[in-house]
Amino acid sequence: MIRTMVKGLRQAVAFSLLASTLATAPAHAQAAQEVKVMISGGFSAAYDALVPQFEAGHGYKVVTVHGPSMGTTPQAIPNRLARGEAADVVILADSALGQLIEQNRVLPASRTDLVRSVIAMAVREGAPVPPLQTRDDLIKAVLNAKSIAVSDSASGVYISSQMYKKLGVEEQVKDKSRMIPAEPVGKVVARGDAEIGFQQLSELKPIKGITIVGPIPAEAQKVTVFSAGIVKGAQNEKGAQELIRFLASGEAHATIRDSGLEPAAAGK
Repeated sequence: MIRTMVKGLRQAVAFSLLASTLATAPAHAQAAQEVKVMISGGFSAAYDALVPQFEAGHGYKVVTVHGPSMGTTPQAIPNRLARGEAADVVILADSALGQLIEQNRVLPASRTDLVRSVIAMAVREGAPVPPLQTRDDLIKAVLNAKSIAVSDSASGVYISSQMYKKLGVEEQVKDKSRMIPAEPVGKVVARGDAEIGFQQLSELKPIKGITIVGPIPAEAQKVTVFSAGIVKGAQNEKGAQELIRFLASGEAHATIRDSGLEPAAAGK
C-alpha cells in the first residue's frame, strides 16, 4: 500500500514538472526562433511570396509589420524604431536605411542591397490609357489629369520634389497632386479618388481595379534600391542574417522578377 502511494506521488510530481516545462518552454523556444521584420511597400509583394519558403527551409517564424520607408505617419519604419518598437530586420528604401545607419539604429556591416525598383503610372480600370513612351507623353499625362496621387515614400518624394521640376510642370500640378499617407496609391486610383497615380511598379501590380500604363520614361525615371539591414540590439541576429542572405540569394530571383523588381545582384 505504502509502495503504491509513493509510486503515485512520484508520478504526480513528474507530471507536475512536465506540465510546468510544457507551459514555459514553448514560449521561450518560439521567441528564440522568431525573426521580426519591418518592411516598406516596394519589396513587399516579393517578400510575402518568399517568406513561406524561408520558414520551411530554415525553421524560423517570421513576424512582419509593414510601413513606409519615410514620412510622418506612425506606421513609417523610422518612426516605429524611434518609439522603441522591436525588430531584427528592416527592409526599406536604401536612402532611408542609410539614415538609420547614421542614427546608429542599424548595423552598418549588415547593409545588403536586395532589389532595384522603377516607378510606374496607373489609371483606373476601364479609363482611357494615355501614351507613356516619351517625356512629352508624361508631361501631357500629368497636365491633362484632373487629379494625381503619389506615395508619401521614396517614389512620391522624388516626384513631388524633383520630377515635376524636371518636366517643367511644377506650378501647373502642385494643386492637383497629393501625397497618400499609409495607403497604396493604386487603391486610391481604383476607387476613383485620383485620375492617375504614380508608385513603385511592384506596389501597383498587386492592386485590383487599375490599369498599369507602364514605367515612366527613362528621362524622368528614378530607380530606387531597396535594402535590408539588421537592427542594432536585434534579439535574433542569427535569424536576421539567414533571412537577409536568403532574400539576396539566387533562390529568390525568379519571385523578385515576377513582382516587377530586378534583383540587385543581377546588376553586379
